[in-house]
Amino acid sequence: MRTLVRVLDGNVFVLSDENGDIEASIANPSGFFDFDTRFLSLWRLSLNGDRLHALSIAERDYLTLRFFLVPGEPTHYLDAKASVVRERNIASGAFEEQLTVLNHDQGPVEFTVRLDIASDFMPILAVSQERQPTGRLYRRVEDGRLRLGYRREKFQRETLISTSEPAAVDEHGLTYTVRVEPKGKWSTTLRVQSLVLRPDGQDVRDRLHRRRRRTAAERQSDLAAWLDRAPRLSCDWVAMTTTYQRSLVDLASLRYSPLTLPDEAMPAAGLPWAATITGRDSILASFQALPFAPELAVATLRMLGIDQGSVLDDFRDEEPGKILREFRYGELVAFEELPQSPYYGSADVTPLYVILLDEHERWTGDASLVRQFEDEARGALRWIDEYGDILGNGYVWYQRRNERSGLENQGWKESAGAICYSDGRLPGLPRATCELQGYAYDAKIRGARLAREFWGDPAYADRLEREAAALKERFNQDFWIAGGGYYALALDADGRQVDALASNMGHLLWSGIVDESRAEQVVAHLLGPRLFSGWGIRTLAEGEASYNPLGYHVGTVWPFDNAVIAWGLRRYGFTAEAGRIAEGIIDASYYFDGRLPEAFAGYHRERTRFPVRYPAANSPQALATGAPFLLLRALLGLEPAGEHLLMSPRLPARFGRMELLDVPGRWGRMDVIGSGRAHMHRG
Repeated sequence: MRTLVRVLDGNVFVLSDENGDIEASIANPSGFFDFDTRFLSLWRLSLNGDRLHALSIAERDYLTLRFFLVPGEPTHYLDAKASVVRERNIASGAFEEQLTVLNHDQGPVEFTVRLDIASDFMPILAVSQERQPTGRLYRRVEDGRLRLGYRREKFQRETLISTSEPAAVDEHGLTYTVRVEPKGKWSTTLRVQSLVLRPDGQDVRDRLHRRRRRTAAERQSDLAAWLDRAPRLSCDWVAMTTTYQRSLVDLASLRYSPLTLPDEAMPAAGLPWAATITGRDSILASFQALPFAPELAVATLRMLGIDQGSVLDDFRDEEPGKILREFRYGELVAFEELPQSPYYGSADVTPLYVILLDEHERWTGDASLVRQFEDEARGALRWIDEYGDILGNGYVWYQRRNERSGLENQGWKESAGAICYSDGRLPGLPRATCELQGYAYDAKIRGARLAREFWGDPAYADRLEREAAALKERFNQDFWIAGGGYYALALDADGRQVDALASNMGHLLWSGIVDESRAEQVVAHLLGPRLFSGWGIRTLAEGEASYNPLGYHVGTVWPFDNAVIAWGLRRYGFTAEAGRIAEGIIDASYYFDGRLPEAFAGYHRERTRFPVRYPAANSPQALATGAPFLLLRALLGLEPAGEHLLMSPRLPARFGRMELLDVPGRWGRMDVIGSGRAHMHRG
């Protein structure tokens, strides 16, 4: 996927080329997107018939973009007689762009400014596919505005383009003929509105009681307040502070207020493919951000609780107590071509919901939230045993109910070939991946604490603790590959070990299900040359038959995966190894200007000398954006204990001195200071 620049507000965003143009194709997923639909697929500017080229782009944050352009190819042999500035933002839910033409000549000049405009109204999940519209596209000029539309039965979307200066408007765009005085300028402001229409012509969102969409000034003020509330980091290693600041801004940009929860914001998963309500990504991003932005967890728990599964629905893979995977609004789900409205095809999100609820209380002391979501948490814990345990042997398995369009793999590694044997064969269904058992174990331990301390149900707490202990014992027998010294990636339907060496077992350290006597062998594999690339831990070990350094889940490095593993290493006392992972990921972030992508290639560091981006990675992506926060927690050893924040900094020497000031929690605000040392030890 080509490099695109963006401006966004949660799930409303614009992706364009570096000159500001939108020319969408299968290889170029640019456009103006809202409500899971592309409302602009062509937005091409020319001056006197010449295309424009970028001299520079100013991107201070996610709110505003400025493009400084010249007509024709820029060259140092010719002084440009004219230039163009495009400034764009998203304000009150609409895409706005100000065009300014500057005349650098000594005499007046007449300019023809042309903007070619079109929309294919493509569902965002189909923008990389060959797809012909099923409905009817239409174009109209009315009252000096251009209206583009799409209708399929009662499903209707429109794009409305208006301009502040007079233009000749036709069905394919706008033309301005202007005279600009010597050293003068001309400007116009274009506004592009996305309309999600009911049969009566009203926007469906206008009938909902939701928060008014904010102006550009309000969004700027909100970002300033967000940054002011966050802990302040200073570190001798500039890459760490740069990545921290970039992550704070990107996490703010991904905040999304669903229609059913208008006054709170949860993290959307990422751009461009997943700017929507998600289960796994929102939970894990909120978990990572707890010491920095605990309010995200509240909105995530509330939203996912609202749509918790209540019935058996094969099409949506829904089961009572199950937490959704994602929720979409576009054409594909409106006509049930895909089941994502909502879709429940994930086995890991449900135990993760309980984990986030418990962790939020441990950080914030918000007992009222734990009591408020008691029914949802009990339902999630009940799902683990009643529906997650498909074979009745005490493990969490997955097998899709929707055989036509449901996901085959329903852990975080969802791609088709991600769960494999060492020789590349794929196991049959159902499958029980190792990290699912760790999450279930952790959810039961945490659920027991909640039941005993907040729900007044000690008998239920005792039962959960017994079940967790039995699961841990059974797991360490059935998943341990004695000859290899590591945990199997999964069990197949016959109980055989799926023996690929993969990063999943690193999550077991986070959950605490690993037997202490085996932790050192697991760590040796995780940091060994087959899994550790020098930048981070690969999803699948080099040497496995399915290994591909550019394979989405079979060889790439995922920053979030590494952050979870680093936190697990810290839990088991492997502080030097946790620091090594943190150093590799933060070092990689330098090459991405502080913005970690969803994934990058698993090539060994010595081969490429710099990290190589995975071609279709979401960026910004909530899980990757949250990774530096969890890495900081691992480096500084931050752990809530009642009304106190425990801290035990263990930093590699490269970080130097680090100060994290005003860490929020039930203790108020605390400062944490650490210093890197040349020689680290476990402790």
